[in-house]
Amino acid sequence: MKTKIFAISMLSAALLLPCLGNEPSETEFSLKNTFGDKFLIGAALNTRQSFEQDKEGVKILKQHFNSIVAENCMKSALIHPKEDQYDFFAADSFVNFGKANNMAIIGHCLIWHSQCPPWFFVDKNGETVSPELLKQRMKDHITTVVSRYKGRVKGWDVVNEAIVEDGSYRKSKFYEILGEEFIPLAFQYAHDADPNAELYYNDYGMNVPGRRDAVIKLIKSLKQKGLRIDAVGMQGHMGMDYPTVEEFEKSMIAFAEAGVKVMITEWDMSALPTASRTANISDTVDFQKEMNPYTNGLPDSVSEAWNKRMKSFFELFLKHSDIITRVTVWGVCDGDSWKNNFPVRGRTDYPLLFDRNHQIKPFLKELAAENKKK
Repeated sequence: MKTKIFAISMLSAALLLPCLGNEPSETEFSLKNTFGDKFLIGAALNTRQSFEQDKEGVKILKQHFNSIVAENCMKSALIHPKEDQYDFFAADSFVNFGKANNMAIIGHCLIWHSQCPPWFFVDKNGETVSPELLKQRMKDHITTVVSRYKGRVKGWDVVNEAIVEDGSYRKSKFYEILGEEFIPLAFQYAHDADPNAELYYNDYGMNVPGRRDAVIKLIKSLKQKGLRIDAVGMQGHMGMDYPTVEEFEKSMIAFAEAGVKVMITEWDMSALPTASRTANISDTVDFQKEMNPYTNGLPDSVSEAWNKRMKSFFELFLKHSDIITRVTVWGVCDGDSWKNNFPVRGRTDYPLLFDRNHQIKPFLKELAAENKKK
């Protein structure tokens, strides 16, 4: 990631004039210094950044962010590929990076149906595991991972994406074998391993009424059982036509009223046409052109619309900073984003706070100027 560093001796310099330097100074414009009194400003790291191979990305992280989450290296398929084997190399590097830079470290994620190693759900005979064995494997996995980073990781996405849009439970192997019990068990195991760590439930499409209501029911159920749940992570994977600010705000308020804090997680906003769920995403020439129209940069009109919409959501987060503890983007610069390959490989998207030249997007410059005037 290539970045330019900004001085703030004058407002114009703060927002427009690049200067050189290896480490940010107290006088440089910084997202965390500008908005850090409202909530944590976070980003997801890939391994090139946590190993400090991506020098320009690391500069951006150190200058602008005070919280990090692992994009992939803590997911169970990578950190626990075999029942008797853990691989902590990349996860240790991620945590060490955060500690060295005084960042709030978020663990992602302990229990998720996707990117879970196949061995987790079969016994030595290749048959589906018994409920008792799956509970033991969950406990061993959660206890081993959480205990290793006890006192260093601020909080954990304990369970990820377990509820679907209509409010029913996702028919994952965890659910098929253990039913709804797998979620409170995961929260209990995580709390036992590190009683001081914050615990979160994280999901996408949290503006959808069915999912929102089911998550509220889950929060109340966990609390009734005496289990700790500190916040709900509202994944912010957005498009130009979804969700509306109003429906997103409604869910934020509803979760807070249920007795937890709110975190905006995995925030990105695609600038490209939204693919219909019923669309044929075969590699036809016409579909490729339709779904990947801006391979050489966004037209000014699209960029302006994107910045306006992103600004409206960030203003929403600032408005509700009393209930929001963290806003985390899913990547550092546009070139990092998973959106570049979704739903069509090779797609070129522009969903993050910094562009491919590692320059901060205009809406943040506007917000910084407005914040300075207050």
